[in-house]
Amino acid sequence: MRSDAFWLNFDRDLPYNSFFMSTSTAGSGGLRDRPRPLMDALMSAGFCGFLFFFRLGGIGLVGADEPRYAQVAREMLARHDWITPTLGGQPWLEKPPLYYWQAMLAFRLFGVQDWAARLPSAVDATLLVIAVYFFLRRFRPGFHLDGALITASAAGVIGFARAVSTDTPLATVFTIALLAWYAWYENGARRYLAAFYVFLGLGTLAKGPVAPFLAALIILVFALVQRQAALLWRTFWIPGILLFGVVALPWYVAVQIRNPDFFRVFILQHNLARFGTNLYHHKEPFWYFLPVLLLGLLPWTVFVVAALLDSVRIWWADLQNKFRSDDSLAAFLPVWLLVPVVFFSLSQSKLPGYILPALPAGALLLAEYIRRQAAEYERPNLLLTALHSIVAAVPMMLALMIQYIVLQHRLPWGQALAISSGFAAALAVGIAITLRTQLGLRMLRFVTMVPVLLAMAALLRIGAPVLDATLSSRLLAGVVHDVEAKTLPLAVFQAPREVEYGLAFYRNQVIDRYERGEIPAGEHLLIAPEGSQARIAGRTAGRRVAYLGSFAPQGLDYYWVSAPGVQQVPPGMDMH
Repeated sequence: MRSDAFWLNFDRDLPYNSFFMSTSTAGSGGLRDRPRPLMDALMSAGFCGFLFFFRLGGIGLVGADEPRYAQVAREMLARHDWITPTLGGQPWLEKPPLYYWQAMLAFRLFGVQDWAARLPSAVDATLLVIAVYFFLRRFRPGFHLDGALITASAAGVIGFARAVSTDTPLATVFTIALLAWYAWYENGARRYLAAFYVFLGLGTLAKGPVAPFLAALIILVFALVQRQAALLWRTFWIPGILLFGVVALPWYVAVQIRNPDFFRVFILQHNLARFGTNLYHHKEPFWYFLPVLLLGLLPWTVFVVAALLDSVRIWWADLQNKFRSDDSLAAFLPVWLLVPVVFFSLSQSKLPGYILPALPAGALLLAEYIRRQAAEYERPNLLLTALHSIVAAVPMMLALMIQYIVLQHRLPWGQALAISSGFAAALAVGIAITLRTQLGLRMLRFVTMVPVLLAMAALLRIGAPVLDATLSSRLLAGVVHDVEAKTLPLAVFQAPREVEYGLAFYRNQVIDRYERGEIPAGEHLLIAPEGSQARIAGRTAGRRVAYLGSFAPQGLDYYWVSAPGVQQVPPGMDMH
């Protein structure tokens, strides 16, 4: 390839759609574009494969929700029941079934494994990236690959793509629904409006009535912003409502028939009471979701904020009739980004995953901002460049120091911090220099994806073992299994509920809890915090309690507890 041929690919009339866009044509002496859809597909598949799927089981299931949701899907599959979610054999009516259905299929194909439980989220996140790509390619071509990869590499998207969660299915189908609605708004084709209602129905199966309610709220605010009240009546389309009902209602009717308590438990408790009260002890300050949103958009946060302000500027100038932008997307995306933040800030129960459906709007805002700015070959503002370079590089330092952060809850002074900080500083300088070249924002995606990939690799290589030992019950379940001569009932005492649900999944058995009076009648194993012998003795009068060992990463001991009146430890019990 001639040295000047590379620069020809950046002519302002030619969209910058891939890292490398041209090759020499053998024998012709000329240049031609590579098939961009194929290159885009390969790049997207590579990034999604690494960010979402690679070493998906490198860390065991963490928290309470991951093993709990996975166990619900396992029990539904074992009973061949696609209607009633159960946990420990009892109806578990907190969430609709879309994730459970996906996990059941994954378990059927690959067996019941923790990585298979996470597979639906990884697949859903990939579909989300594909949806963003095709929307931009159809309606805002030029930087559609940028928009897709920005979406894929946002911290919140990566985190939930690698977790057992009902939030990722909701975010994916909700995003597709809103993209379809805006496509109908701009294009007028009813097939897009039909898709909007179908995917809203799937959203209702993913997490309940919050999907149609939030979509209606976003459309309402957008209609008010655009001063198009009639838009609400145009959206209210009877055939679409029927499609929504066909998708969403059959399961709701069936589960209500089988479980008369469903409406009370799911609608009244886990939707209305969760929003209006602190019933489930997730109280956070009103401003909680603002930092969550900014963290979820890392490493793109700085430029997303700039894109948001630029879109608001365009909308305000349009509103004042200073000029007509003829681009309502500049108004729609900020509404989509901000309405969920405001809405869920009013909730008395707050969890980070609530605003996951807002993150794609931030990625789309940035893609649109790049498209507008890059058309003028403008270098990004020096302050924006500096802030973005620092924000993009810092996660690399944190990933290299993850062991200290998890085990010591601090960044220790010393050689390790100096090396990781120096590496991050070099990355930041490289990013800043690149963005200040003539290519400017056209290189934003490339230089920002480098630290994302490096940070992810460091987390998976360095952080996975320590995170697995300290946050998951997988290794604990293996240690407990090794001391058993036969599989025994298992109970916990004053152990975190994350341990209880984690052991329930990895041992596939109901875990009793002493505090609830659930003390097995026969011999069993017991997990308790270190130094709990005296408190255990007070609840096991007339039984022998034998210390078996300790699981130091989580500060837990495990014991054998005899049946009443039995004093001899059974043969084969491995005591340490």
